[in-house]
Amino acid sequence: MRSWSLSVCIGLSLIAAPALSAASSVEKIKNPIVAVTEDTLAPGESEAILSDHPSVVVPMANGSAQFIASGGGAQAQAFRRGGVIFHGIGFTAIKNDGALPLHFARIEFLTAGKPETWGSAGLTPSYKILLDNRYARVYSIRITSQESEPLHTHHDRVVVVLAGATLEHILPNGKKEPVDLKADEIAWHWAATHKGHNLGQTDFWAIIVEPK
Repeated sequence: MRSWSLSVCIGLSLIAAPALSAASSVEKIKNPIVAVTEDTLAPGESEAILSDHPSVVVPMANGSAQFIASGGGAQAQAFRRGGVIFHGIGFTAIKNDGALPLHFARIEFLTAGKPETWGSAGLTPSYKILLDNRYARVYSIRITSQESEPLHTHHDRVVVVLAGATLEHILPNGKKEPVDLKADEIAWHWAATHKGHNLGQTDFWAIIVEPK
């Protein structure tokens, strides 16, 4: 009798417990320029791409995926945390073909973009350009603990935080704006010119997507 009761309790607890690797897609940003979701796919799961707009994917964890084309083919793609994957129109789904949950931000571009490239114009030398095409400039920012950056300028942008920290932005007029950015945060920031100062004890790392 005791063993039967124990089995029932274990079974009920397994039913009630949420699946740690369950797929999810949460809308984080929607404006006339971009639509941004935070997505998690369990191994073997797929997510439909319902739009015909180009996108970039920012992996927030390592893994591997298949981008399923509308014609039925598939394109294998390694996911590297802190990298960037651009895909144009013609894909209908993303499938996790790895052994671990796939965690990423997907930024869909809702405009036609611009033919110009921006390169590193306005940015500090420490920023690493990952992509620069007609739809977006994407770069990696790292600010070590207690480090200060020189004055620089951002366009309107999506910020995908991989390692959070407590920062302050120092504006050209000397005003200081405290900013507490947490790991896995995805946010929209307006264009700005400022100096960055990492006030915390942890290094900061983020991927910045500036749509054109």
